[in-house]
Amino acid sequence: MNVVDWAVDTMDALGGLGVALLIFLENVFPPIPSEVILPLAGVAAAKEGHSFLEMLLFSLAGSVAGAWVLYGLGRALGPARLRSLFLRLPLLHVEDFDRTVDWMRRHGTKGVFFGRMVPGIRSLVSIPAGLFAMPFWRFTLLTLAGSAIWNALFITLGFTLGANWHVIEPFTEVISNIVYAVIALLLVIWVVRLVRRERRRRAQGLPDPDLRVRAQEHGDDGMDRDDRTTSHD
Repeated sequence: MNVVDWAVDTMDALGGLGVALLIFLENVFPPIPSEVILPLAGVAAAKEGHSFLEMLLFSLAGSVAGAWVLYGLGRALGPARLRSLFLRLPLLHVEDFDRTVDWMRRHGTKGVFFGRMVPGIRSLVSIPAGLFAMPFWRFTLLTLAGSAIWNALFITLGFTLGANWHVIEPFTEVISNIVYAVIALLLVIWVVRLVRRERRRRAQGLPDPDLRVRAQEHGDDGMDRDDRTTSHD
């Protein structure tokens, strides 16, 4: 049974609750495509016994509940553990963590809101919001607002097109593939920049910028070996 058949059977059996369940799972397991589930919810909304508003509200309930799960995972990890992780990874430093924190402070609100409307990002954006302790009420409102736009768009398409909803599937697939390609490209560029930065640092004989931080965390005096050598010269 493919995703479409499974989604149709679930909605037929559970109605609006089925939509909420499917969208919840889509948020927790991003490979499940909301671009397929939401139009099907719109098709179901056009049938007797259901309504557009019902399907939209249930879809929003699923979106928010699923986002809460990933937000909770981020909060459980927390910034302190994430900072320690940065110290352990060979290409990342505390300065990268500080830049990330600064970006979240300045752009986290926009990131969560608009991220809810980007395939491949709409679910995962909940994790950094939790990691950097975005206030729960703000995260919930941003998730609700962004999801309302995204969900309403695709439910409307399904509601309007009815049984012909599948005509939009090739276009959503193309858009999703483009987004995934752009994300992959950005990740490659980011990793390449990190590698080049480390090569330049080593070529110039510069010390690991995290040595002092590690020393302080282990109760040392905060001066790394290179600093002591320099102070005696």
